Amino acid sequence: MGRFINPFSDFGFKFLFGREVSKELLIEFLNDLFDGEHVIKDLQFLNNEQLPDYPEGRGIIYDIYCQTAAGEYIIVEMQGHTHVNFKERSLYYMSRGFITQGSKGTDWNFAIKAVYGVFLMNFIFAGNQKLRIDVILADRDTGELFCDKFRQIFIALPLFDKNEDECLTDFERWLYVLKNMETLKRMPFKARKAVFEKLEEIADVGALSPEEREKYDQSVKVYRDYLVTMEGAEQQGLRKGLEEGLAKGLAKGLAKGHAEGLAKGLAKGLAEGRAEGRAEGCAEGELKAKMESAGNLKRLGVEISTIVQATGLSPEEIENL
Repeated sequence: MGRFINPFSDFGFKFLFGREVSKELLIEFLNDLFDGEHVIKDLQFLNNEQLPDYPEGRGIIYDIYCQTAAGEYIIVEMQGHTHVNFKERSLYYMSRGFITQGSKGTDWNFAIKAVYGVFLMNFIFAGNQKLRIDVILADRDTGELFCDKFRQIFIALPLFDKNEDECLTDFERWLYVLKNMETLKRMPFKARKAVFEKLEEIADVGALSPEEREKYDQSVKVYRDYLVTMEGAEQQGLRKGLEEGLAKGLAKGLAKGHAEGLAKGLAKGLAEGRAEGRAEGCAEGELKAKMESAGNLKRLGVEISTIVQATGLSPEEIENL
């Protein structure tokens, strides 16, 4: 167990940013996120549990739901692992922020306040390579802002790869701390920004009460169990994709009847399998699958140069199999 609270756990993130005692942390974080576009002077926490409008409906439990002194609504979510239809889920969360502003009667004229959604993600959208995605309502052709009442900001934390010395802005410093908090031995940036000193105090696992510690430990266990489960599923998915690709490649290559055809067939088949498996796989699983495939080809008597072309492994790696 690390010195500081793991913010990817459900209890941890709400404990750090979702309480009155830690309101200063949330205000500073949001102001650094908006970087002068909006300045939040104060905010109040709202009920984060939104009940459905009818008995069979689905309610919402936000991580953090608050309203600024200017009347804007802000939803802050930490998603510690990948989630099916997360984009659609975020839209649903945003829509509830608008719907709850409605007033009964015919006098209400739809004078709604802006709703902002800040979604911190410990995963990457398929095909995305941007650390930060800002979603607004704008004209498709001109890019001109259509309405300033809706904004979503997605932060893909796995794409943040700066070390402590490379962080140039306060928001980058926040991202560094959030991504690495559980493994930090000390809280960095305290000399640059006083709020990190307060964060060090609040995030100290040793300062938790026995009841808080029990809830935190359970929350971390749920988070880690999920990661282990997903890692196994990803490796299995990648292996299956590569094996299917290898089988396709062998069939295509052997049908051509010569080494060049075999190499091309294998390359194409492996590419198809790799594309299928990468969505669920990881680098470790991919390397293991390559080694297994190369070993099988070697036992079949396929030339080393052909195996190199098909798998991407070096001749030395293949010779040692």
